[in-house]
Amino acid sequence: MDLPFDTEKTDTTLEETRAREEEDVARILSDKYGMPYADLSITEIDSDALRLIPEEDARAAETAAFAKAGRKVSLAVHNPSNPDLARIEHTLADRGYETVPHLVSSKSLARALDFYKELSFSTESQAGVLSFSNIDETVSKLYGPHATKQMLRKELDLVTADRSPNYVSRLFETLLAGALALKASDIHLEPREESTLLRLRIDGLLTDAYAFDPDVSRRLNARIKLLSGAKMNVSDRAQDGRFTIARADGEIEMRTSFIPGNFGESIVMRILDPRETQLPFKELGIHPKLLARLNTEIHRQNGMLLNTGPTGSGKTTTLYAFLREVYAPEVKIITIEDPIEYHLPGIVQTQVEPKKYTFAEGMRSIVRQDPDIIMIGEIRDSDTADIAIQAALTGHFVFSTLHTNDAAGTFQRLVDLGADPNSFGSAISVAMAQRLLRTLHPETKQERPLTDEEKRMIDKVFEPLADKSLIPEKIETVWDAVPSDKSETGYKGRIGLYEAIFMDDALADALRDNPPAHEVARLAEPQGYLTMAQDGILKALQGVTSLDEVRATVDLPRV
Repeated sequence: MDLPFDTEKTDTTLEETRAREEEDVARILSDKYGMPYADLSITEIDSDALRLIPEEDARAAETAAFAKAGRKVSLAVHNPSNPDLARIEHTLADRGYETVPHLVSSKSLARALDFYKELSFSTESQAGVLSFSNIDETVSKLYGPHATKQMLRKELDLVTADRSPNYVSRLFETLLAGALALKASDIHLEPREESTLLRLRIDGLLTDAYAFDPDVSRRLNARIKLLSGAKMNVSDRAQDGRFTIARADGEIEMRTSFIPGNFGESIVMRILDPRETQLPFKELGIHPKLLARLNTEIHRQNGMLLNTGPTGSGKTTTLYAFLREVYAPEVKIITIEDPIEYHLPGIVQTQVEPKKYTFAEGMRSIVRQDPDIIMIGEIRDSDTADIAIQAALTGHFVFSTLHTNDAAGTFQRLVDLGADPNSFGSAISVAMAQRLLRTLHPETKQERPLTDEEKRMIDKVFEPLADKSLIPEKIETVWDAVPSDKSETGYKGRIGLYEAIFMDDALADALRDNPPAHEVARLAEPQGYLTMAQDGILKALQGVTSLDEVRATVDLPRV
């Protein structure tokens, strides 16, 4: 019985046979020319290496860079006699690269050259640097003016479904562009049993954004480690790293953290975008009365301003705004930080190095350089506290932060660190505290009348305020968040809540006896400045935020 002739199967077999024969010929020729052989059909092509040679030059020279290890570059070569090849090798040598030619078949070379179509948005990628010359254009093109998590999910779906040879780089860059478009402060990749959850911290709140399958998450892990300078073969202990996103008008610092977990490494990437934090002094959200007093205090010749609050409450951003306000060519400012989060022009910034350059050791060195203003990232121990107080007493103005719940708790915290309360009156000028809360989207917020219970609560909050002129004459309405296509939550951005206690004679005398925080707060009431709760209520009445957001950020009394 005659069997039907399968043309399609025969053509496929012939094509596979020719491909094998072509690879056999390339392998034989590699021995003849004394060159290593490479089969790029089974070799991963490194897009970072590919970018070293412009596509037009690579095609003319019948070559492509397919791997890079440090300064050593592997070249796929089809015609070793091509005169353009020697020119490319000389050019790479002039740039400090050592080339290692590998003989390849025409099919292998074609596969490498096809990768030029798959190059991702970034123009260069190497350990420590991801260069996006057009990142803002990419963000705008992919996500537009009103980015949403749904848009991000759609873009990630498109890239993961494509599974092109270079899709992991494109996937990572699409993810970064989405995080920037959504103004996220952190990117979290959390492995679960069957997937890895992508979560973004937006306006201070973590939100689920996407789920990657295990294979994709492993590739993303490797990509992030490569960029961060972390060890690729280490997954059983914590690692920290960093890389920079370079763009046309500046840089974005990315701080990465890897910790082992039950189902793989959990990764957190913190986005430090200077454009998101360069708020002018007058646009921090500080009440005008407090702002005027702070403007006087930070221009003192000596003293100390301490800003307190939990991690992520915006303390450092506020101090940077103060430093920009007081900076002048004739003023010497030195900082010691852990780490340096944003670079400030005209200011000497130094960074803590564990066991080599601590806050205390740094302070001793800084004082010897006779600065006018010193900024300490955080007072963590008794040595740093003592040196900071001495600097404030000897002709320097010191800015720093502490971890306490409110301004009144500043002094007790210093005593816990071993500071002498007898020096507080002379050394400390201002004790501040702050929080960040979400602001309502201006185009979607909705006004409503206050309930009777809310009115009683607001009256109770304002009752201890000495300066009654700060209380609005009419307290009738507040505003609520309304989710929409423009904002999935009804909020857009954040603003600070602030309170401050200023040193005076009565307070200085009382502090010698180390009173509890509630007593310090009572002694400060006659100064007439808003507490964080009062500041939050005012912002809710003005439509800046909602009462729900204030209640979630600070303690409000129950009635």
